This record gives sequence, C-alpha cells and structure tokens, in this order.
Amino acid sequence: MNILIAPNAFKNSLNASDAAFAIRQGLALSNLDCTTACFPIADGGDGTGSLIIEKCGGKVIEKEVQDPLGNKIKASFGLIDKGQTAVIEMADASGLRLLNKGELDPLKASSYGTGELVRFALDTGVNKIIIAMGGSATVDGGCGILNALGVSFLNAFGESLPANPEGLAGMVEVDASGLDKRILSCEIVILCDVDNELLGLCGAAHVFGPQKGATPEAAELLDDFLKNFAAISSRQTGTDMAGIKHSGTAGGAAAGLHAWLNAKLVNGIDYFLSLTDFNEALKNCDLLITGEGSIDKQTLQGKGPFGVAVKAKNANVPVIGVAGKIPLGHDEELSKYFDVLMPINNEPGYIATAMKNTRENLIRTGKMIGDLIALDNGAG
Repeated sequence: MNILIAPNAFKNSLNASDAAFAIRQGLALSNLDCTTACFPIADGGDGTGSLIIEKCGGKVIEKEVQDPLGNKIKASFGLIDKGQTAVIEMADASGLRLLNKGELDPLKASSYGTGELVRFALDTGVNKIIIAMGGSATVDGGCGILNALGVSFLNAFGESLPANPEGLAGMVEVDASGLDKRILSCEIVILCDVDNELLGLCGAAHVFGPQKGATPEAAELLDDFLKNFAAISSRQTGTDMAGIKHSGTAGGAAAGLHAWLNAKLVNGIDYFLSLTDFNEALKNCDLLITGEGSIDKQTLQGKGPFGVAVKAKNANVPVIGVAGKIPLGHDEELSKYFDVLMPINNEPGYIATAMKNTRENLIRTGKMIGDLIALDNGAG
C-alpha cells in the first residue's frame, strides 16, 4: 500500500512538516506493510511561504524590518523561479507570533514590515510576488504595506497620518503619488486562507479582531476604519474592495492591495497545490491521510485538508482525516470528502495539554490507522 501523508499545520502546536513526519512514524510502528511519502501542505496560513520556498528549492534572504508595533526585527522572504518570483510570509514581519499576548492591539498594529519585505523583494528585480497572508496581527486594510511602498494617508488638513487604524481614524484621502512605481509592473498574488468579507459582523474586524486582541469596542472602531478606507478607495480607484471574495483576509490587507496594487486574490490551498505539483504526488497513491487542528464545517470553505481531499476524491483515492477536534455526530457534507475522520486525542483534558501532546497523539493515531488497515487486510 502506498500512503500519501499531507497534513496542514496543527495551529499553535505543530507545523505541517512535523505533523506529517509524526503520522509517518506511527505508520512505521504499525503492522501494515506500506510505503509512505510526506507532502506537508499549507493554505495561505502561517507557514505557507516557508513550505513553498522549500518545495520549490528557493533561496532565503533575511532583512531588518518593523514588527507590528514598529520594533526592529529580522524577517525573511524567498526567491523562486530563478529569482523572478518572491515569496513573502506576512506572519514573518507582521504576525501574531511576534507579539506577546499582552502586546496585542490591532488599533496600533501595522503591516508596514510586510511592505518593507515587498520593497526589498523589488530591489532584487522580481516580476512576481506571492504573499501568504495568514497569521497576521493587524487589521489595517494593508495601509501599512502601502505606506512602506510610498503611499500616504491624509487628514482634512492634508497632513500625513500614522499607518495604523488608530492613527488613520481621521483619514479623508489617500495620496498614491509617491508609490514605488516598480510595483505596478509586478504581478502580485495573495494567498487567502479565509473567505470572509471585509465589513460587518462576518468581516475582518468582528471575526478576527478579537483573536488579535480587540475588545468589542475596538472591533467596532476597526470596522468603522475599514468602512472609511473602503469608501475612500472606491471613490479614488473605482474598485469596491469590500465586495470581493477573500476581502477580509489578514485584517483587510488583501482588499487594500487588490484596490491599490491590483493584487490577485486566490484560494490559498488551490494555488499551493498547483504550484507544488500535488497531482503528481497523488499518482499511484492508495490512501491519503490529511489533517489539522480542527476538521468541521469551516474546513469545507477552502481549508488545506479540504483542498487535498477534493483532489484525492477526483483521483478515486480514499481519504482519512485526523484532527484534534472533529464533529461529534455524522456530518453528511464532510463525509463526501473524508471517508474516515479520527480524533487524535485519547482522553479528556485541557486544550493546552492536548496541544502540547499533538506529536505523540499523531504518532499513536498513525499506528492505529496502520494496525486497523493491516487487520482488515488480514481478515480479507
């Protein structure tokens, strides 16, 4: 039996590569006679950029940039396609993982550092930039990125404002006259890991703001800021950035870059699987094992495990999904793509404890899968 192991990262616990290796280790400990191949995946979330660079044999370049609160840090981007394409991970410069819990404040946080990485990439002469936007600490509509590329945001007196939501509360105009013109001849592709719209109760501020430290009052202010930015952008560019799919990605950064830089917003997992030639890895595969922290209804909105499950089903390959959390009862929609869903936890406990034990739980689950298949084969 040839088994392809293609999990997403288990958020805040184990990256995709380590998750794949843990499942593989479990299968090796089982009674199943099989060959295994690891193909860790990413859907635009934190870790996508590094996986793309690794799979495409890219070069990593480190630079000094600003973190979400303006502190100097080291961050990196990659070059693939013989140096013609830059791969940028927004979380490297503007990510949640860069801040302590007590520092989280999306009213003050800016994506400026990601814009600096874009500028450094332009210095290398690239003609295409891929940005994976998951895991950001910001809800600034991409204003920080645009500011780093020379765009200014003006108040009623024509004064430039700080490029964060708090500072941009009085914005009445966007001045793009100083925009780095190199970006206009560069193709920009944004890998999105969510479908959320920009504004309202299902938008960037209300859904993702609390994860980034926003109180209910702050979420309202952030949504007001995004409404104002969207209105100004529509008036000046003719683009309705609030009405496009994926516009809520990375606190609206996807929408802002679409409106002002003509960035293309794409489903992260589909683009990743195409770029890394997943279909070739799927050939001669008898079983696909995928997974992430939770597999539920939201998984079907374009998450990594759903993306690989669709391709496996199209190739008539059965799919096992493993996760820390799965639905308690049978789910008809999920069952169309996952032949089996298995929880990896084996006893009640605190979430923090379960996350700490993810690697061991995946090894045990991998062994269980192997033993069950071996038992079934023996019985047949």
